[in-house]
Amino acid sequence: MNLTDISTLGELKKAKYIPKSIKNELRENLLLSIKNNSNPFDGIYGYDDSVIPDIKRALLSRHNIILLGLRGQAKTRIVRLLVNLLDEYIPIISGSEINDDPFHPVSYFGKDIVKKMGDNTPVSWLHRDERYAEKLATPDVSVADLIGDIDPIKAANLKLPYSDERVIHFGLIPHSHRSIFVINELPDLQARIQVALFNILQEEDIQIRGFKMKLPLDIQFIFTANPEDYTNRGSIVTPLKDRIDSQILTHYPKSLDISKQITKQEAKLLEIQKAIVSINPLLEDLVEIIAVEARKSEYIDEKSGVSARLTISAYENLVSSAELRLNITGEKSAEGRVTDLYSLIPSITGKIELVYEGEQEGPAKVAQILISKAIRSKFLDLFPNPESGKKTGNSGKEVYKEIMNWFGKGNKIDLMLNMTAKEYKSTLSEVPGLDTLVMKYIKPVDENTKYLYMEFVLHGLAEFSILSKFKIGEQVGFKDLLSTMFSITSELESDDENNDEYR
Repeated sequence: MNLTDISTLGELKKAKYIPKSIKNELRENLLLSIKNNSNPFDGIYGYDDSVIPDIKRALLSRHNIILLGLRGQAKTRIVRLLVNLLDEYIPIISGSEINDDPFHPVSYFGKDIVKKMGDNTPVSWLHRDERYAEKLATPDVSVADLIGDIDPIKAANLKLPYSDERVIHFGLIPHSHRSIFVINELPDLQARIQVALFNILQEEDIQIRGFKMKLPLDIQFIFTANPEDYTNRGSIVTPLKDRIDSQILTHYPKSLDISKQITKQEAKLLEIQKAIVSINPLLEDLVEIIAVEARKSEYIDEKSGVSARLTISAYENLVSSAELRLNITGEKSAEGRVTDLYSLIPSITGKIELVYEGEQEGPAKVAQILISKAIRSKFLDLFPNPESGKKTGNSGKEVYKEIMNWFGKGNKIDLMLNMTAKEYKSTLSEVPGLDTLVMKYIKPVDENTKYLYMEFVLHGLAEFSILSKFKIGEQVGFKDLLSTMFSITSELESDDENNDEYR
């Protein structure tokens, strides 16, 4: 017999249904998933050896949990996946607003109907997806919102005095009876509201105004918090923190591969974008390295963190930049280019919290610095350091001598953001030695990838002050550094002469 076909308490008893507390339910289903080698945390990467085992231990211990970590560390995503560890359906008394268990009702309504109807008490079934509630803590949240208060309208409609338990309007927490209840950003909750949670966590019951009522609630509490909020917007009051059984620390991805997995999974790309735009792994790495550089930048507030949303938004913009070029040029497909990285600046500036020095530079300038540092870092992984000869046994600059000599003769190249693929390849092919260098150090390399790395070499040499790079609007140009310096000196001298004549 299908359990969900049962419609009365008597039928539940005949079926020998055994009710469970939500913490026991999570515990038993977790053990079952481990036995069956299934993963209830599908889509969570980088936590297999840290956060996930801690969560499993906490669930097996039937603990209330707080996830403590910086922004963009998948805290909310993890807790939403815990719904997968609930039974698919549970029975509730039909019409109960707080999901009363037919075997153990806790509300006045539930107790009254079981008392009157006995085994004929009507039963309905609640799906696991309906057993999750989430509240973002804000300073305006009240005790009435979370726990409940007297409802004068209900009292008037039912013609009941305020002393009657039935006039209570329950808040979010009682409505989450036999469910998972999450409070995000717990420190933002006012201290007096946090105090109201003490009794629920300790005694598993609630108190509303002057009612002498015992309402034992069966709830799996999970809280999330950012350590920055402990000192900025608020804090977790010590007695409440003491009543939260397990505190689990989250962290940012520890490798580029994990970061890329997260970014690709979360990036909201259309199928048409995936079909017509190709992003090389080199560019994917650079996007992730930008975030790595941001997390250790002296211009960015380390306590605030740099969310994984930065790389997700940046990757989406990277694809869109190539897609825009494709639509302008009329080509059928597009490859991402290194110059496309500058289109990521709007994705970066809104995701970083600057310290005083960063504010002095400005968010756009800081974003450009992060892109430059990412290019420099990745360049050293692929090519010899222009400033030393550790990888070749020769002077670092010797490896790039042919390229430098060509630019030293006054040659320069300009890469427009919206060049056609043919123009892009033709422009890069003008630089002698560039092709040979890439073929020597990057293996294997196909035709399209070769030109991307050729462009990357120019950007890398510019970051090591071997070449001069300038960006004007949608154009990035490269020329000899010394000629640029002489040109600037000449302009300054000319200005001085003009000033002398004026004087």
